[in-house]
Amino acid sequence: MDITFSCPGCGISLEVESEAAGQKFDCPSCHKPIQVPAAVAPEPVGGPPGSPAAPVAMSPQPPAPKIEKRISVPVTSNPVESLIQKPNKSLDAVSRDQKPGLRVKTIRHSDCKEVGKDKFDEVVSEFLNRIGDSAVVSITPISYSYVEMATQKLITDFGVMVVYRA
Repeated sequence: MDITFSCPGCGISLEVESEAAGQKFDCPSCHKPIQVPAAVAPEPVGGPPGSPAAPVAMSPQPPAPKIEKRISVPVTSNPVESLIQKPNKSLDAVSRDQKPGLRVKTIRHSDCKEVGKDKFDEVVSEFLNRIGDSAVVSITPISYSYVEMATQKLITDFGVMVVYRA
């Protein structure tokens, strides 16, 4: 049997299972602490307490009708906070949306390897041709280390960092 009661703070109607009687929780609407009231016990079949119970004849009865349960949804006038957040934009998208200025592009050697072919020089040359000679401020070689997933070994590699005007 469910317990239906109202929040004393905001008056919203709440419904919980009878097992929750006596428990405390925060109201989903006004966030004030409330306690679930005790469930009202049904009166015994034989009559009021203290009176002799009448014998009940056992006879086959049809199955009880299905009980329709109501779901209470709290209603609030406050703006609803979105639970799903949009992912951050990629760095390339951010750089396209920004005003002209200095940009940095890092090209790692390990990202330019394809099935037995080393395309590092081609990738760097393609990027430099795309931005143009006049936009290049500096090209700096870099050295970095990473853990290779297949062998779990620390690998040292290289790349370039290009500072350019967009």
